[in-house]
Amino acid sequence: MDDLDVLDLLHGLGAADLVSPTTEGLVSTFLPLLFEESVGEHGALLGHVARMNDHWSRTLTGPSLVIVHGSDSYISPTWYAAKAEHGRVVPTWNHLTLNVTGDLVIHDDPAWVRELVTRLTAKYEAPFDPQWSPADAPPAYIDGQLRAIVGVELQITSIEAKAKFSQNRSAADRAGVLAGLRAVGDVDGVSDLARFNS
Repeated sequence: MDDLDVLDLLHGLGAADLVSPTTEGLVSTFLPLLFEESVGEHGALLGHVARMNDHWSRTLTGPSLVIVHGSDSYISPTWYAAKAEHGRVVPTWNHLTLNVTGDLVIHDDPAWVRELVTRLTAKYEAPFDPQWSPADAPPAYIDGQLRAIVGVELQITSIEAKAKFSQNRSAADRAGVLAGLRAVGDVDGVSDLARFNS
């Protein structure tokens, strides 16, 4: 994937898996994230976890990993024109993934967490009318909710991006995959196949 596609995916990011090393082994938490492009050389991913989730307190120093899952689709070999031509085809899986590695910084700071929650809420409420904001709830309630979470920031050191959408197949095979995905109603698979094969 080129840098613009990666940036587009990071700005559109929803939730992803944060994986970190601990003394007991790896720990993983699924959480909503916000990409902050202005931090460091590669940016940062910002999120929060419940204070009761010991991911934040058990994490060792060293790199953590965020695994971003995009669309994915099973691809049947029956969709390939090559099946009828020579039969040398096997099933595969089209997919989009980002593996984002970086240093995890913990923010046990109410002001930092409040700003993050306000930004996350604004991002995910944007499509709705009316939109909810933390200011809509009683201040004491929001203060209590904020005390129950801890901020996390993955300062990005590297990104491995993979978009496998039948680019290695012939035009006839891709047309068959497109027809097959449409037949099974895989809208995301159709969209990404077109996007990465244009």
